This record gives sequence, structure tokens and C-alpha cells, in this order.
Amino acid sequence: MTSQKRVAFIGLGAMGYPMARHLARADHTVTVFNRSADRALAWQAECGGEIASTPAEAAIDQDAVMICVGNDDDVLEVTTGKTGALRTLSKGALLIDHTTTSEALAISLAERAAELGVAFLDAPVSGGQIGAEKGALTVMVGSEASAYHMALPLMECYAKSVRRMGPAGAGQLTKMVNQICIAGLLQGLSEGIHFAERAGLNVSSAMEVITQGAAQSWQMDNRAETMIAGDFDFGFAVDWMRKDLGIAINAARSVSAEIPVTELVDSYYAEVQALGGHRWDTSSLIQRLRARMPEK
Repeated sequence: MTSQKRVAFIGLGAMGYPMARHLARADHTVTVFNRSADRALAWQAECGGEIASTPAEAAIDQDAVMICVGNDDDVLEVTTGKTGALRTLSKGALLIDHTTTSEALAISLAERAAELGVAFLDAPVSGGQIGAEKGALTVMVGSEASAYHMALPLMECYAKSVRRMGPAGAGQLTKMVNQICIAGLLQGLSEGIHFAERAGLNVSSAMEVITQGAAQSWQMDNRAETMIAGDFDFGFAVDWMRKDLGIAINAARSVSAEIPVTELVDSYYAEVQALGGHRWDTSSLIQRLRARMPEK
């Protein structure tokens, strides 16, 4: 049984809200901060705990601070900004960043935290909102081994799999691999469903059959039916996927890795944005294909 800890959770979006809830349900003492006060109030009404007015206030006297916000700039604002958590986080505490960011940011934050005696972990997650709700996320960690072992019981409150991939930045690099693989999978699934539609197949039956074979994937299991129905008002937004793919593409260039399919799919997501799909789920790639073809 995990010993009770005092923790703060910064960022109560689609992922952070249920992640913080799992911590509260595991009997940790949880303080939350969110830029939208209404979201924080809703979380408190459901889960109890305390609401802080700033990240710095949230971090006071905590054993650990978890962050799950939007991008590099957001992470910097809530950690090293004028009211950032690192201004008050105690020596010996943990700072766990679940945001998907650049490797460079993770390394620089680890260095800044170390100067203050704080252990930093870059710990991006995979599994989407469904995984966060079920407490079944995959967490990819970049940190010192000692920090990883200290943080593991906390992260296991909302994860089915947690693995240390190496020093600071390694978690973010692994998340880039994840997003590169997902981009190709979703494009392939979109093309398969689109072909089945155009060929006059019973698309749901076709998907049901091939999920029993080598084409099976998490995306097919969880997104095929909603793609067929044209339902995209949920899940991981196209805008966020483009942010993640941009990070991966820049990192690939820096290490001379060729990822042409990822670059192509990123351009397809730009077309989805042009269709108005900024906040659609990433499975909306199929809408681009449908928009390009006349009705049969």
C-alpha cells in the first residue's frame, strides 16, 4: 500500500483532471491549480482537496508536484514563471512533468530543478483520455534512477505501465516515437476505412474481421467505429497532435533521422484543421479523404 503523500496537480484538462482524481482516490492529500477556476472548483466538488490560486501556492510543503499542461511555454510559466512552482517547492521534493514537450525543455528544467535540490522527471503519457479515466496510462520517464523509484508509487495511481527510459529528456524522446507510430497507424486506418466505404463493403463488418488478424491495433479497436460514424468530438485534439508532431519532426532533423510519412501525415492534419477540425480527435484524418471525394 502506498504511503500517503502531499501532492499538487497543475493542469486539470482532459488528462490532468482524472489523473488528479486517481491520486485523491488513493488517499493522497491533493492540492490543485488550473487556469480556469471553474474547472478546479468542479474537481474539488467531486474529489475534495484544496485549490491553490497559483502554481507557487500549490507547491508549498508538497512531496511532489505533477504538471499536465499544453506546451513548452505553459510548462515554463507554471514552473519558472513569476508564480511558478519551483519558487516554493521544497528541497527533496519531486517535480513530475506529464506534458509532452521538447527534449531541450526537459533537460533544462532538470538542471534548474537540481540547482534547487528538487528531483525532476519528464514523464509524458500515452493512452488518451480513456486511459486517464481508467487509470491505465503508459508513462515514459526521463530522470535519475533514484527519482524514478521515489515517484513510481504516485504514477502507478493512474498508470498501467511506467518505465524509466534514461536520463532527463529520454521520456520526451520516447513519446516522440509514440506519436510517430500513431500518425502512420491513423493514416493507414483512415485509408482502409475510406477504401471500404468506396468499395461498397459493410465497413463495420470489415473492421470486425480484420481486428482478429495482423492489422489489429489500439486505434482500430477504439476508433474504427467512431471514424465510420464521423464522430470526432472527443479525444486528443488535432491541434495538440500537430504540436507533438512538430516537436518530433524538429527532433528528427536534429539527429538526421528520416521520417517522411510523419511529415506527410502532419501536412494532412493541416488540411483537417482547414476543414475546421482543430479540436477534433486525431482519428479525423479520414475526413480529409471524404472531403476530397464526391458523394457516391
